[in-house]
Amino acid sequence: MESATDLTVDELAARAGVTVRTIRFYSTRGLLPPPELGPRRVGRYGPDHLSRLALIEELQHQGLTLSAIERYLQQLPPDLSAQDLAIHRALVASWVPDKAEDATRDQLERRVGRELTEEDLDRLAAMSVLVRTEDPQVFRVDPGLLHLGTRLLDVPIALETILAARTVVIEHTRSAARELSRLFKDEVWGPHREGGPDAEEMARMKSLSAHMQPMVVQALVTAFQRSMKQELREWFGAEGAPGRREGVPEEPEE
Repeated sequence: MESATDLTVDELAARAGVTVRTIRFYSTRGLLPPPELGPRRVGRYGPDHLSRLALIEELQHQGLTLSAIERYLQQLPPDLSAQDLAIHRALVASWVPDKAEDATRDQLERRVGRELTEEDLDRLAAMSVLVRTEDPQVFRVDPGLLHLGTRLLDVPIALETILAARTVVIEHTRSAARELSRLFKDEVWGPHREGGPDAEEMARMKSLSAHMQPMVVQALVTAFQRSMKQELREWFGAEGAPGRREGVPEEPEE
């Protein structure tokens, strides 16, 4: 199995589900950063290229032209990590309805660049990356989560923990969605409680709701990131470092 940080252009194309010609075309347009040169000056690609290709694909699904995609990518900081690019893609994906693709096990393994065990499939299902169908060799796959979910397969976290984390996320996001929807209804629909909005006003409200969705998603992601950083600072801080026992002094730094 090839390393995700050391892909040839052919391997990158297989992982991203595009052609080598497409990758070279994107590179000439400046949409992809140049690869690192390995032995014999062979280009090697990594997770940032995969994440950027996924972001480009999502922007194309939105109907953006290549020129518009170029402008969008030029506005992003040049040192964004693969994780940051994945977040951008998730935000863009929130602008359109959910979609999934059917894939056989062989197609899925070619896409992720590795063999998948039954345990791997269980973990991907627990992360909502895929859903099993009546055919044990065919899956409904969320392409937006596939690469992220595959990377998490190698993280030493028990399946039970993944399921518990998923439950926490679903419960809290649903609660936030309900409260935000209530606020939106009170603000926008409030004036029309007695007679109700007419058709033109209803269309305007739906349009406003569609424009608000990506902004709300970005606000939630930003707030969550800041909260997680605060939790980690407290966890790894002087008072809450993992493994430190109360009353036991820390070892001095060398």
